[in-house]
Amino acid sequence: MGNTYTQIHIQFIFAVKFRAGLLNSEWKEELYQYISGIIKSNNHKLLAINGMPDHIHIFVGMRPTQSVSELMQVVKANSSKWINEKKFLKSKFEWQEGYGAFSYSKSHVNKVIDYIKSQETHHNSKSFKEEYLDFLKIFEIDYDERYIFKAPI
Repeated sequence: MGNTYTQIHIQFIFAVKFRAGLLNSEWKEELYQYISGIIKSNNHKLLAINGMPDHIHIFVGMRPTQSVSELMQVVKANSSKWINEKKFLKSKFEWQEGYGAFSYSKSHVNKVIDYIKSQETHHNSKSFKEEYLDFLKIFEIDYDERYIFKAPI
């Protein structure tokens, strides 16, 4: 793509179906490496990845060759298939429908990376739902709370 210059930084956030705490610390690093490979194979740059047992944050430097929705479809479909093929869980693994995608300027990149790296500390004082609703409010995104999450199991 000659003469095309972009700077697109997007943080993706999405949950395990029903916000169940299924992302196990024993294999989450392997999952993060797998997702990193998906992002790289789609010609984007992974800036940070981390999460909690019920959700994940992925920060990406995106190329303009693929839409946000297409990248998320590929990441979620392939990673859930991989988790199921590895048989990490006794039941079928699924991501919850939907995702959050939040864009940042270059001046915020290091702060977002630090925020994602410190998820464990951050969630000592705030639930995932509180965090997600905060993002929607900070980014001034209209939403209907009935459609934010399916009830936890």
